[in-house]
Amino acid sequence: MLERRAGMYERDPLASRFVMAHFGDRARDLAPLAAGEWSRAYSLTLDRHEVVIRFGAYLDDFEKDRVMSRYSSAALPIPKVLEVGEAESGFYAVSERAPGTPLDELDESGMRTLLPRLLDALEALQELEPRDHHGFGLWRLDGTAPSETWAEALLTVADRSERMAGWRERLDASPQDAEVFDAGVEKLRRLAPRLPDLRSIVHSDLLNRNVLVDAGRLTGVIDWGNALYGDPLYDIAWLLYWWAWYPAWQGIDLQESLDRHWYAHGGPPARMQERLLCYLIHIGLAHVAYSAFKERPEHLRRNAEQLLTYL
Repeated sequence: MLERRAGMYERDPLASRFVMAHFGDRARDLAPLAAGEWSRAYSLTLDRHEVVIRFGAYLDDFEKDRVMSRYSSAALPIPKVLEVGEAESGFYAVSERAPGTPLDELDESGMRTLLPRLLDALEALQELEPRDHHGFGLWRLDGTAPSETWAEALLTVADRSERMAGWRERLDASPQDAEVFDAGVEKLRRLAPRLPDLRSIVHSDLLNRNVLVDAGRLTGVIDWGNALYGDPLYDIAWLLYWWAWYPAWQGIDLQESLDRHWYAHGGPPARMQERLLCYLIHIGLAHVAYSAFKERPEHLRRNAEQLLTYL
């Protein structure tokens, strides 16, 4: 078997070595799928079943996926996590493989078909309100989140971060963008205290290959590492913020689709524009900081310019 699959092992030596040692002859056909910002993924046949194995530095990201997979439903399909553990240089997770392609790759026709189903999935997510847990912001495995209020959670966007060490110093090397960032933080400080403390599970990373679709169906919502406790309208703001970054979708009026969805579900959310503005500012701030951390000047400039439109 090793000789027959030699090419695979040469291409992905670390992942291949782990799969060989951990699964032995149970595993076949390891192949790279995608490398995200915090993990890398591979397809794998394990015990004759198609699965995905991911490797990353943060165990909690994988454990949050395992927690959320328990809530999978027809409207909100979340692949079951089969195994999580320690790997050679971090951690690994094995999960069922959802069929299909990433939402990001849809053309206009495909997105028109899929968008109502995505909005229905967000409705299903909102119904999973974590009543027995507490706090706001990035939730932890014990059911808590670090902030006492939703506004406080949003304002941590300006804080130093262990996962993004040095982002502020790198941003300061671009004074124009740093000035926009600071203006955005100041406006968010003025607006956020007016926000209602609505509390639901928020995915907060719906693009970036984290939603899978097949033949017009939603087949998988994955990667819950950034999931929050907060206002479910934040996920809508996420779509609004990033829509312009996808040229293939520009023939679709997203706001019209949202209005149609809301009126079918009892009307638009209360104080919708005020809430959305706060979340658009927050998303812009977060991605100015992230682009600075990753040293991506073109993304930094574009996010800063988009953030400025909200100010």
